[in-house]
Formats: sequence, C-alpha cells, structure tokens
Amino acid sequence: MKIAKRILLVFVVIAVGLQFVRPEKNVSAQPPGKEDLLVAHPAPAPVKTLLEVGCYDCHSNTTRYPWYAEFQPLGWWLADHVQEGKASLNLSTLASLTPKAQGKKLNEMIDTIETRQMPLKSYTYTHRDAIFTDAQITALVAYLEDVRDKVAPDSE
Repeated sequence: MKIAKRILLVFVVIAVGLQFVRPEKNVSAQPPGKEDLLVAHPAPAPVKTLLEVGCYDCHSNTTRYPWYAEFQPLGWWLADHVQEGKASLNLSTLASLTPKAQGKKLNEMIDTIETRQMPLKSYTYTHRDAIFTDAQITALVAYLEDVRDKVAPDSE
C-alpha cells in the first residue's frame, strides 16, 4: 500500500508541475488587418458569425479559448491543433495571398464545409454553435463562392 501511495504522489506532483509549462496562446493584440478575409470582403452579419464561431478559432490569428485550455496537457493539444489549422489556412492573412492561391484556399474551404468535414466533430462537441444547419452552410458557401469569383474568377 505504501508503494501505491508513493506512485500516486509522484503522479500528482507531475500533474501539478505540468500546469506551469504552458503553450503560447494564439491571441493577437492588434485588430484584424486588410489581409483578413472579413476585412477584405465584408460578409453579411449571419455569415460573419458563422465564420467566427466555426472557423476563426483554429484558422486565424485570434483564438477564443475554452476554460479547459488552462489545464495541461489539454492546452498543449489545443495549441498544436491551432498551429496545424493556421498552417493549412489562416483567414487573418488570406487576402495577402495571390489571387490564384486565394481561389485555391476558398475552393478548399467550400469543399470541406459542403462535405461537413469542417468544423471538426471534436470542435463541435464543446462549441455547439458551430454545428451548422443546411441553410447556414448554403449561405456560407454562397459568400465564399462570391469572394472566390471576385478574387480569382478562373479558379472554379
């Protein structure tokens, strides 16, 4: 029994110690610039909200962190997830890409949203407002297609 208590104590000490090793948060102190999708191409309020709740947390320079992000190793997992999301698509810098590259990224967005690959199921478990109805997906895709057709008309 004494060994079990020591092992438990070691695990508790490690768990507490991990709380002091925190990843850097993806929070920009500056307002979105002209390179941001929603600044370069203003969206109707409902579509803007959809993008903010369903895309911007993982695909922009500003993440709204849930309460559990304060606990490690969940915070590390979320930081890695956001880094991967931004590497794939960063909506804060989308408008700085060439028209051809913007068209490609917008086509990828349209495809992943239409096929309901995004937002990820793991994200929607804790962000219920990111579960989109068919009508919301239609509105979001129409906006993205409109933007794509403006910036890269030949990329369809």
